Amino acid sequence: MAKLRVKQAPRVIRKIFAAVIGTTVLLIGVALIVLPGPAVLVIPIGLGILASEFVWARRAIKRGQILMKRAKRAVVGSKTK
Repeated sequence: MAKLRVKQAPRVIRKIFAAVIGTTVLLIGVALIVLPGPAVLVIPIGLGILASEFVWARRAIKRGQILMKRAKRAVVGSKTK
């Protein structure tokens, strides 16, 4: 019995698998915003899974990184004043 490697799977199957798993993790993260849980950790994990196959998710991660840098500068800048 030959094992199927991730690289050997057809692109469509990988894309569907990433979409289903990534969306599920992302939705759990969104639910954790109002429920007790680590939404701040789960949402980026879901986006990371989606970014493995989708450009829009890569852009969302990049935007989040830029916003985090701006927030960090705002906090560090307010401490020095």
